[in-house]
Amino acid sequence: MRAAPIRDFEQSLPMELLKARESAMARFRPMLRDHGLTEQQWRVIRALAAFDKIDASELARRSFLLAPSLTRILQYLEGENIVTRSSDANDQRRAVFALTVRGRKVFELVGPDSEVLYAEIEQAFGKKKLGLLYDLLAEFSHVLSTTSEETSARPANRVSQKKAANR
Repeated sequence: MRAAPIRDFEQSLPMELLKARESAMARFRPMLRDHGLTEQQWRVIRALAAFDKIDASELARRSFLLAPSLTRILQYLEGENIVTRSSDANDQRRAVFALTVRGRKVFELVGPDSEVLYAEIEQAFGKKKLGLLYDLLAEFSHVLSTTSEETSARPANRVSQKKAANR
């Protein structure tokens, strides 16, 4: 049995998503660099700004960072007095994180510069199209996360079935 041809590289969904991400981040990286921040550090600061306190696993989930990377970033931000770590009142073994006064000032300083870039992107792409893009991406993520949960509950996926058939 002959395998179906693979789609053209330019029609690869992961590649198109990566290109879009890189195009967006190319706008934000210089501004973040001017503030002495990496995009990952800013992601953590933004996530922390939305909460009084948050534990590391929830912070990792919200900022889309792997635990080892998040640990390094939190250690750096703690050293810079941007983030504080404390024990959870309900579970002393669990650490929770929050922005310090200095961290809030960083957020308040960088936030408006970030919003200027969002306004430029909205101007270039169009307010309606950008809103539609947000809606479509949220729906896309929801649909794929829901279907991936259903798929992972199945005993075998297509790749495993193909491998078994070829043995």
